[in-house]
Amino acid sequence: MWKYFVDATAEIIEEEGVENVTIRKVADRAGYNSATIYNYFSEISHLLFFASMRCMQDYTNEVARYIERGKDPIDKYLLAWECFCQYSFKQPQIFHAVFIMDLGETPEKLLENYYNFYPNDLINIPEDLKTILFQHSLTKRGRSMLEIALKEGYLTEGNVDAINEITLLIWQGMFTNLLNNRKSYDAQQATEIVMSYITKIVRNANLFDEEHNNKQS
Repeated sequence: MWKYFVDATAEIIEEEGVENVTIRKVADRAGYNSATIYNYFSEISHLLFFASMRCMQDYTNEVARYIERGKDPIDKYLLAWECFCQYSFKQPQIFHAVFIMDLGETPEKLLENYYNFYPNDLINIPEDLKTILFQHSLTKRGRSMLEIALKEGYLTEGNVDAINEITLLIWQGMFTNLLNNRKSYDAQQATEIVMSYITKIVRNANLFDEEHNNKQS
């Protein structure tokens, strides 16, 4: 029953967009009355979250292929961001429902529930990437990848948090503009702009080391 409602919502999202999802439409498509939905979802944001996750399967599969192309942890980090930008800028409403919308409870628990119902979504995903995908927080996702670079000596402790925060803020700025129709860039243009900034920041990580050392002294 739970999956009927999620799949019905995902179909409406793909046909009409997240903004046009209503409880009545979902109930009609699933073949049940509206009140039944609330037996399975305490908030409509949860239903939108699960259904949007269904619509993100192309991204989940593609990010693994992107990362495989990287020669080292820094390359992998940049490629992961490039893939995330491409898909989030192409489907801002869906990514908003998954990563930005107020879900009212621990998002990681919702992710765990989702993958319990749809384990096949993880079949082609490497084990190390699964750990990252089970983290809802974009801050934690980025930090996890940067910690690999830290352990292998590509970064130092003094610049990991700065890189993580600044790259996320750059993405959020562009994402918000696209979500609210404040910019006319297509997904490719927006990705190229954001990645040019993120790449400069990561490749010049030593600048954060100097700032960190100055604060320590």
